[in-house]
Amino acid sequence: MKRSSPVEPTLLFVGTLYHNKEYFITVRERLKGLFGGIAIESPDINYSHSDYYRDELGWPIIRTFIFFSNKIDPLVLPDIKLLTNSIEEELSTCGKRNINIDPGYMTLSKVVLASTKNYSHRIYIGKGIFAEVTLVHVKGEYQPHLFTYKDYAGTTVRNLFGEARKSLKKL
Repeated sequence: MKRSSPVEPTLLFVGTLYHNKEYFITVRERLKGLFGGIAIESPDINYSHSDYYRDELGWPIIRTFIFFSNKIDPLVLPDIKLLTNSIEEELSTCGKRNINIDPGYMTLSKVVLASTKNYSHRIYIGKGIFAEVTLVHVKGEYQPHLFTYKDYAGTTVRNLFGEARKSLKKL
């Protein structure tokens, strides 16, 4: 019988979508207070892959990623997703979010996103939260899956995760 394996080093990140940068600045400071220092903050990335968030967030939409400095236990991902959902709600106006905060974690072998939505490729991880492996590290780079969001599948975001992976290797 094979014994269970230890958990890989795991780095927390959040992907944010917003129109008004002030909401991002507020969220970044709040999350730093909760999760510690920032290892990498991406430049602003124009989000033009979908109109899904346009009515809620406004236009144009900006995508920014934050990678935190401290390793986490992947079992806390449901709690982190519930926390980021409550921050989104707190910063909402008239029932519409002003910022979308999507937490996940990365290991040397994969990038995992948390979601409140179930689907065929997502696994229930507790507290009403599901997880999906959205990128896998193969042949020296992160590669997308069939259901990977278009922006995560793009070269810009995959290269960003490659850079974050270098930080993770040092932890």
